[in-house]
Amino acid sequence: MIFGHISTVAEDVPHLHKTLVKGLEYLTKTDLVALPKGKYEIEGKDIYVAINEYETQPREVRRAEAHVDYLDIQYIISGQEMVAYSLLAANNEVLADELAAKDAIFYKTVQQETDLVMTEGMYAIFFPWDVHRPNCILNKAANVKKAVVKIKMSLLK
Repeated sequence: MIFGHISTVAEDVPHLHKTLVKGLEYLTKTDLVALPKGKYEIEGKDIYVAINEYETQPREVRRAEAHVDYLDIQYIISGQEMVAYSLLAANNEVLADELAAKDAIFYKTVQQETDLVMTEGMYAIFFPWDVHRPNCILNKAANVKKAVVKIKMSLLK
C-alpha cells in the first residue's frame, strides 16, 4: 500500500512505476469535481477510473476486500472517510469470492486492520496483497466523491 496526498505527487512520482504515474497524472490533470458518476477508460480495460458518490457507512457493515487482476488508486475528490487496511493473510475468512465476476474477494474476518484517514486530496494505492475496507464513517456519516483508478497488475511487469 502506498498512501499520499495529491499536493506532493510531484515528489512521489520519480519513485513509482511509470504505470502508477499514469494513474496519478490522470487524477492531477482531470477536472474530477465536474466529472459525473460513472466509469471512464484511460487506456481501455487496462487502466480505467470509476467515479463514485456515496454516504459513508459504519465500519461493521462495510466488507473488507482484495483484488487479483487490478490494483486500486483510491482518491478522495471531496468529503472524508476512513479506510481500514490490512495485509492479505491465509487465515482471513472469506465471505464471498467474486473474483471471476468483479475481480473482488470479500472477507468476513481480517487480521490487524489499521485505520487510514482519507480527506480531500488523499490517495491510497492498494495492491492485491492489500486488504481494504473503504467507505467507512470517520467521525460522522459524510457524503464522499471518490475516484478509483483501476490498473491491470500485468502492466507493472
